[in-house]
Amino acid sequence: MNLPHSISRDVRNALATGAPVVALESTIITHGMPYPQNVDTARLVEDEVRAAGAVPATIAIIDGVLHIGLSDALIENLAQAENVMKVSRADMPVCMALGRTGATTVAATMIAAHLAGISVFATGGIGGVHRGASETFDISADLLELGQTPVTVVAAGPKAILDIPKTLEVLETYGVPVIAYGQDALPAFWSRDAGITAPLRLDHASDIAAAAIMRAQMGLTGGQLIANPIPQEDEIPRSVIMPHVEQALTEAAQRGIAAKAVTPFLLQRIFELTEGASLVANIALVRNNARLAAQIATALCD
Repeated sequence: MNLPHSISRDVRNALATGAPVVALESTIITHGMPYPQNVDTARLVEDEVRAAGAVPATIAIIDGVLHIGLSDALIENLAQAENVMKVSRADMPVCMALGRTGATTVAATMIAAHLAGISVFATGGIGGVHRGASETFDISADLLELGQTPVTVVAAGPKAILDIPKTLEVLETYGVPVIAYGQDALPAFWSRDAGITAPLRLDHASDIAAAAIMRAQMGLTGGQLIANPIPQEDEIPRSVIMPHVEQALTEAAQRGIAAKAVTPFLLQRIFELTEGASLVANIALVRNNARLAAQIATALCD
């Protein structure tokens, strides 16, 4: 990479020897959870990747330098830092050029992972088409990135706060395979079933890896979205979570909250309305995604 960057020793060694590596985002540290749960979760997720036989590479921009792999000290500092930018494709270069600190969204993490040669990325849920997008045009850059950057993204499906049918339509337009893991139903973040049948289903990490390899051999751009359902014992059923989602969406509209402020507000408000249950489920699903991502990365190496 011909830009300011730092690759941790573990990640550098893994890439050099062809060992499996899993990219991890950093917005979950700075914008997704309160301190100290954000630090604890970041470390738990990294531990899940290691336990499954891969090397974690948490990605962030610190003082203008793109870091591929963070030390414990850097994670701790980032978790308590102030004025951290939430960077996506549009503002990632500005963050780096100005020497700012930024946490990477799904789109920015995919860009960084691809630059570093990492082909698998675990996150919580992807962004997508927001409710009312026909008026606001609020559509996450995550979808465009999935359509053009060749990284397999493991998530618990689209976030439940989104317009999920329209999100699927945009992904189809961009040629992104949406693959439910181990079930026919498309999961929706906290819930295992969004009430929609997924376009594709695969039951083994090796099959997901094979699909990624075939995609590359065909010269197709873009990545894959693996919709990995939250473990059954950790889920909040759709019938329980959606009334809270609707209330949070109504409050966001009443307060005029828009653009990048929408998702953090909604997640925080749903945390309050569920008395913390949404955060417990969020941690469980991210750890579950890390495990599957490590299995896919290992299968790709094999």
